[in-house]
Amino acid sequence: MINNEKNNQAHKSGFISIIGRPNVGKSTFLNRVIGQKIAIMSDKPQTTRNKVQGVLTTEDAQLIFIDTPGIHKPKHKLGDFMMKVAQNTLKGVDLVLFMVNAEEGFGRGEEFILEKFQTVNTPIFLVINKIDQIHPDNLFKIIDSYKEKYNFAEIVPISALEGNNVESLLEQIKKYMPEGPQYYPADQVTDHPERFIVSELIREKALHLTREEIPHSLAVVIEKMERLEDKDVVHVMATIIIERDSQKGIIIGKQGSMLKEIGKRARMDIENLLGTKVFLELWVKVQKDWRNKMSQLRDFGFREDEY
Repeated sequence: MINNEKNNQAHKSGFISIIGRPNVGKSTFLNRVIGQKIAIMSDKPQTTRNKVQGVLTTEDAQLIFIDTPGIHKPKHKLGDFMMKVAQNTLKGVDLVLFMVNAEEGFGRGEEFILEKFQTVNTPIFLVINKIDQIHPDNLFKIIDSYKEKYNFAEIVPISALEGNNVESLLEQIKKYMPEGPQYYPADQVTDHPERFIVSELIREKALHLTREEIPHSLAVVIEKMERLEDKDVVHVMATIIIERDSQKGIIIGKQGSMLKEIGKRARMDIENLLGTKVFLELWVKVQKDWRNKMSQLRDFGFREDEY
């Protein structure tokens, strides 16, 4: 709880859902706004699986951003779960950011999302991301094409990667926020426990380093996370879950080289997150077809009843 009397005074606060197709830059935007990595990033679609809440606290407002899985056609029970997570965040929020990629044209994915907006009474911003990748003249065409399809409350072009116009977007968001309490302590940047973020950081490194057949069938479970007695070291034991025996060899690599590299890169990010040295142990386990088994999805933290 916060004891500072100033922080208890009425100010603006609210929840903002970030919706869009895979790879439009939602997680990059969230990390930019929060100022540190709380959502993993990858050039592979469907990287985000659970909703990730990032908390931005300023002197006059507290904005809680909800990063969601990219909207896509589900191919398994995990995909169904991800879509329910994304669509359920349209309920009970104060504002929706519909993020699109400036480099890509309007397609079925965008059309599908706009259809979902027909029953949403919440203000919706169109956020055109990756404007650093296009010629400025093309931006007006993109804005006009979307104006014809939906009556957005605001249309804001940004570059989440470069930071262009992000501060202006935040100021626009504040204007739409109701007066409300400070839901989280001023120094809290996410509602997820450290174990979740640690597992996601490990998964991110595996996504970056492995072949195309691995990413969507990969999960990470933290088996143990504890501070070693009399040492300023946190011991993390994690298991990388894959679906096929052939994938196990890819993850481990020749003489364990791939697993060592995953561990090396993940440990650096985990140490930055925890602010202390980390002893990281990684194991690999095959769980055949886990993405289609509800019992295993629940074991790995995918729980529909929480959304």
